[in-house]
Formats: sequence, C-alpha cells, structure tokens
Amino acid sequence: MDGTGAMSSYWRGLRDGLPFLLVVGPFGLLFGVVATDAGLSFFEAVSFSVVVIAGAAQFTAIQLMQDHTPTLVVLVSAMAVNLRMAMYSASITPHLGPLPLWKRVMVGYFLVDQSYAASILEYERHPQLTVAQKFGYFMGVVTPTCIPWYLFTALGAWLGQAIPPELGLDFAVPIAFIALFAPGLRTGAHRVAALVAALMALGFAGLPYNLGLIVGALAGMMAGAEVERRSGLPADRRPGA
Repeated sequence: MDGTGAMSSYWRGLRDGLPFLLVVGPFGLLFGVVATDAGLSFFEAVSFSVVVIAGAAQFTAIQLMQDHTPTLVVLVSAMAVNLRMAMYSASITPHLGPLPLWKRVMVGYFLVDQSYAASILEYERHPQLTVAQKFGYFMGVVTPTCIPWYLFTALGAWLGQAIPPELGLDFAVPIAFIALFAPGLRTGAHRVAALVAALMALGFAGLPYNLGLIVGALAGMMAGAEVERRSGLPADRRPGA
C-alpha cells in the first residue's frame, strides 16, 4: 500500500469489516464441524477453507459428498453457487483493474461476499478514491473476514462433535447472506432476480443433488437480465407498448 491515504483506507476497511466477525466466526466453526463429521481430516478441512475460501460452495460440496453424489455433480453445483464471483469480478474491475498483477491476484483470491459488498459500497460513496486507497480499503475488509475464516474453520475441525448442535451455529448461514444481498437490491432488476431465484429454488427443491439451487440461480440471472434489457429499451419498443 502506498502513502498515508492508502493506510488510512486500510484502517477504515478494517473497522467496517469487523462486524462480519459476528457471522464469520459461527460460519467457520460450523464448517469445521460439518467437514470433520463428513469424514475429512483436520488438515483436509482447513485446506478446503484455504483453497476454496467460499463458505456457501464449501457447504454445498460437503453436503453432496455426504450423499455420495457423483464428483462431476459436486463440482458443477459448487461452481454454480460461486457464479456470483464472476459478477463480483466484473463489477469491481473498473475500480481495481489498474493494480499490478500481484495485487490483482490477491484481490481475485480474497474476493468474497463480504469484501465485495463492503468495498463496492465504499467505492460508490467515495468515487474520488485513488486505486491505492481502494486497494487499501479492500485489504482492510479482508483482514477481519478471510483470515478469521481459516482460524475458525481450524477451531471447528479441532473441536468436532464437542460443539453441541443445540448451539444452533447454522443460523449464521442465512443471516450472512441476507445481510449481504439485501442492501444491494437497489433496482427493479435486482429485486426481480432475487425473487425469481428464491421462488424457483423452492419450487425445484425436490430435485436430486440440490440441483434446485442451480435452476434457481440460472432463472434469477435470466430474469434480472431480461428486466434490465427491457428497461433499457425506448418506451415505444418495450413489449406491450
């Protein structure tokens, strides 16, 4: 990071990222417990979090592996859950794309829901930030989110079944995603995409191997894209005009 401005942005990002610990902690603990319960060793569970660093995809893969799902379906399902990362990347590239290659690699690795959501809101609120300041803020958010993710995964894998299910750690999963996506539903296309995805995922919940999630994700993206396409047309060219 270059200069005092970037360092100041780092500390601001660190401060803004601290509340995510309330979710990252239980989420990481739960994954560590579930992973070891599924038969993974301590090293495998921690490596899973370090390599994949995507909680939703990790839970999806673990659940399917427990159900003895074919490997191809596990991979496709995890990739479908992580399709949003491609959209995150496209959205944040105008802000961090000019960075040197090694910094872009760091951004690509640490680009998770929390770091994207906090950073993109900061960039929109303060368009005058330099690239160095934007990178500093991004890494500030990463510090209390991604690093603790590894540590809490390790703790959950170490404790294993010593954590009683009565604690209800699984509450962190839905709360995390509601807190992340709700502030981002700023346009009609966003809201339509979320609604269609949820309804389709529920409607196709009976499909094997959690394929209902893939159906919902694809339907939501198509619905949102169609609303954006129609809203971009002149009034006299819109369907029904």
